[in-house]
Amino acid sequence: MPPRQRPRTDLTEGIVDGVYKAYERRLQADVLSAPVPRHVAIIMDGNRRFAESLGEEATAGHTHGKDKLEELLGWCLQLQIRVLTVFAFSTENLTRPKEELEVLMDLFEENFRRAGDDERVHRNRIRVRALGQIDLLPKAVQEAISYAEERTRGYDQYAFNLAVAYGGRQEIVHAIRRIAADAMQGTLQPADIDESVVSRYLYTSDLPDPDLILRTSGEERISNFLLWQLAYAELYFADVYWPGMRKLDFLRAIRSYQRRQRRFGT
Repeated sequence: MPPRQRPRTDLTEGIVDGVYKAYERRLQADVLSAPVPRHVAIIMDGNRRFAESLGEEATAGHTHGKDKLEELLGWCLQLQIRVLTVFAFSTENLTRPKEELEVLMDLFEENFRRAGDDERVHRNRIRVRALGQIDLLPKAVQEAISYAEERTRGYDQYAFNLAVAYGGRQEIVHAIRRIAADAMQGTLQPADIDESVVSRYLYTSDLPDPDLILRTSGEERISNFLLWQLAYAELYFADVYWPGMRKLDFLRAIRSYQRRQRRFGT
């Protein structure tokens, strides 16, 4: 290509980027003109496939996914979405290859430590928590989780929950066991057990149920995530791998939620 053609290419790219940014700003203003969901939960799917699409090692996708999660937290703060819960690692993921698990555990340890020290977390009073069977994780990860949770325990403006070593059915079984134990001790009468009681025994006992469940990668399933809590949530499936999700994609999901008429029943 002759050198004189290159500025035209750069100009074209600049125009496209400018149009994209303008549309993003307009869409964000549109979203902010209506009530946003209080609690958004996300199944972050597609890390490995994203990396493979770039010709990288599959494990590199988890680093890309971690970077995207940093962006997502900023988007939620801009929209004042008060509760964000992300599905980071399921109990089924514990069977993945050792090399991949080591990469993931190192990222979890690093990220929870970073969250505990993050100026943005403290400035916005974001409470950070892990949901799941934390005892199944390496000690170093458990210590990092405790560090982040202790440093943010008193915060009440926002909630940032990472589901790690998590399974929805396992959470319900865990709640049933605790309910049965209290019933046997006489501190809970079987006749008093209702939906609100069950909710109090879940990992999310002090959180509102999610308003919107978003899954990336184009897959349309729940994958054992927040099975009890999502009873009346709106579902949105984005045809983009998690690390490749743009702010525009996220805004479209929120706008789709806002345009729906929620029905708490059939």
